[in-house]
Amino acid sequence: MPLFEYRARDRLGQLSRGQMDAASIEAVGDSLIQSGLMPIEVKPAGRSRVWPELKQHFKRGVKPEVLLILSRQLASLTRAGVPILRIMQGLADTTDNKVLGTVLSEVAVALNKGQTLAAALAEHPHIFNSLFVSLVEVGESTGQLEQTFLQLAQYYQLELDTRRRVKAAIRYPLFVLFAMAAAMVVINLYVIPAFSGMFAGMGAELPLATRLLINSSHFFVNYFAYLLLALAGLVLLWLHYIRTDAGRYRWHQWQLKLPIVGPLLKRILLARFCRSFAMMLSAGVPITQVLTLAGNATGNAFLTRAILAMGEGLAGGRSLSAVAREGRVFTPLILQMFNVGEETGRVDEMVKEAGQFYEEEVDYDIANLSAKIEPIMIVGIAVMVLILALGIFTPMWDMVDAVPGR
Repeated sequence: MPLFEYRARDRLGQLSRGQMDAASIEAVGDSLIQSGLMPIEVKPAGRSRVWPELKQHFKRGVKPEVLLILSRQLASLTRAGVPILRIMQGLADTTDNKVLGTVLSEVAVALNKGQTLAAALAEHPHIFNSLFVSLVEVGESTGQLEQTFLQLAQYYQLELDTRRRVKAAIRYPLFVLFAMAAAMVVINLYVIPAFSGMFAGMGAELPLATRLLINSSHFFVNYFAYLLLALAGLVLLWLHYIRTDAGRYRWHQWQLKLPIVGPLLKRILLARFCRSFAMMLSAGVPITQVLTLAGNATGNAFLTRAILAMGEGLAGGRSLSAVAREGRVFTPLILQMFNVGEETGRVDEMVKEAGQFYEEEVDYDIANLSAKIEPIMIVGIAVMVLILALGIFTPMWDMVDAVPGR
């Protein structure tokens, strides 16, 4: 049998690599899932890594809007009693998304070979993440696929609503920032050089602010292409850095410390954690696996590492509230909800209430985000105008004062 290389994660989120003899890639995936591992990548051994990595890099996913519609369709069709194989074949033929249609066709083929739905979905991690697959696995084992798809639809709906509100709130500040950057480029390339020629004919010593503006403009004009190349290089280096584990961790940690935006981002991520945690725990997923999946669902490497450490503490027999308190990433509200939930046996309900509280806080913060950012932008525009006024208009006033008869 051919030899395959694989990368997978265990229930605590730890990465595992290895090789396995199997008849096909699908067989490797089934074997990994049965052993408690979630496959990330499976490929034939001994081949060059360049093309598979490039293929994986450019592999296209689908938008959350598409997954929302898919979850609703799956819930409706399973409620109607349609067999899951026929559902996948029908959706593959009727969906407008070509990528999703191809994936659903492959899922239908896997189901026809006898695989479970969760195993078939797990073969496409660029479409269906570990949270989606785990909930489907629980729904299959308990016979509640309809409820699983309804929970997923609600989860994606809340995620989309939050994203839309955040985009609407930052659209105006970003537009102003881009306008200011464009204005600075135009001023340095065209406006200041025109004035510098006029000031050169004065024969008088120019003020410090004017000399600084003229020198910076000359540097900008003469080295504009090099500046663009340097900027592109820095962006590429930065993108490469944040793709590494250490770089992504530090970048996500720094994001949470940003003024104004940091607290809002942390509330959004905590609301997402609470939402996914409560949903999976109520579905019957083991709590150690719940922490792994909910931690990865945050999308923040800093929070994920702290939450995965909680899972290791739980595996050692400690209480949820104790390991959460040591993580130092949760607010007192969530810590109290963990504590009360353990005492009453309703951890999922308490965490769900905490998530609803954070969603309300996020709504309030988003509504006031523009009001907090606008004063900073006004100050920035005022400083830019002041520098231009001192550098350009001061010499002109000196010229006017030097005119005879005044």
